[in-house]
Amino acid sequence: MIDFRPAQPADYPEIARITRDSYLSAGHFDSAEHPYMQQIQRVAERAEAAQIWVALREGELVGAVTLASYGEPFADIALPGELLMRILVVDPAVQRGGIGRAMVAGVIEVARSLPGIEAVSLSTGDDWTSAHALYRSLGFQRVPERDWTVERETEPKTLAWLRVYRLEV
Repeated sequence: MIDFRPAQPADYPEIARITRDSYLSAGHFDSAEHPYMQQIQRVAERAEAAQIWVALREGELVGAVTLASYGEPFADIALPGELLMRILVVDPAVQRGGIGRAMVAGVIEVARSLPGIEAVSLSTGDDWTSAHALYRSLGFQRVPERDWTVERETEPKTLAWLRVYRLEV
């Protein structure tokens, strides 16, 4: 059983740890010192600009996700009427146990409760195949015309291709 609720300031250090550990264990970054890794570990700053929700299993915080609506700072690709889901992380120690699926289902319920929200959208790495399978299994549809790239802070500079998915709620 997973409980899904808005994050509280006391949760922020654990959200930062889970975010760091999740991204590093997945191989998305080589170091927690990477500028983007530093940014996403500043949970209090993120919470001032977006909603952060957490998943708890038996009272233990095991995952987090950031939600933002069109026009808000963390809603970079959201269109009017969309709730953007970002930085969905599950503690690597408990991954593959249905927590990510429960969190996405929770996001869908949150979206359905918000006035003016018609869809949930998200970006995911082009090669994150397990995430693609999860989103498709929950009814998300690819929106390839909205795919985009970000420049990686590597030498030489390379681009990361991000796929966009959307679910009408």
